[in-house]
Amino acid sequence: MKYSILAVVFSLATISATFGQSTDEFFSKADAFFKTNVTNGRVHYKAIKENPADLNELLEAAKKITVVEANAKEYQAFWINGYNLLVIKGIVDSYPLKSPLDVGGFFDGKKYEIGGKKTTLNDIENKLLRAKFPAEPRFHFVLVCGGLGCPPIISKAYKPSTLEAQLEKQTKLALNDPKFIQLNKNKVKISQIFEWYKGDFTQNGQSLVDFINKYKSEQLPEKTKVSYYPYDWTLNETK
Repeated sequence: MKYSILAVVFSLATISATFGQSTDEFFSKADAFFKTNVTNGRVHYKAIKENPADLNELLEAAKKITVVEANAKEYQAFWINGYNLLVIKGIVDSYPLKSPLDVGGFFDGKKYEIGGKKTTLNDIENKLLRAKFPAEPRFHFVLVCGGLGCPPIISKAYKPSTLEAQLEKQTKLALNDPKFIQLNKNKVKISQIFEWYKGDFTQNGQSLVDFINKYKSEQLPEKTKVSYYPYDWTLNETK
């Protein structure tokens, strides 16, 4: 009996260690991939197309990884990186192109095997992240759609240990970018992200201006009139 209990404990410890190593390795390799293939918020799609081995190896490993909501930072970091990598994969598979929208069903039709699931990009964003963590609007500043209208992709991976700081940093960068928040006197034009996902930003009775001002260095006047500029779906490709 003692042997059996010890065997089970050892087995569970081994599984746990292996699981931990696999996620650590995924984050480490994802970090190296983004550092190599992203510059100033733009992606080197042509170079990845010519040599897709690193991307394919990463996504192959990601198929076998399982993360749980209870470990929120690991779960969120995995799916944020997974989303950004799959956007790159979807673009590379059809490259050259001018926009992710050139590919039919890019976000809601094509299914990928990742994290032990078969899922679309839209489902990663809306079912696996937004629905599971409805009080977290900062996802919108780290999930990168492949178009220039999105906040820029960063040249590193999101990791559990740094995720909170990274979410905060990317949100502040976006909301202090005069191209993203276009102010003219008491009128402001903002991304359609705020229109499409308005409920995420206006929780607990706050307005869009209230949300923006939480992160903006120069505060918008309380009575600022808000409108939306057209979304730019031009590919976020290195020039």
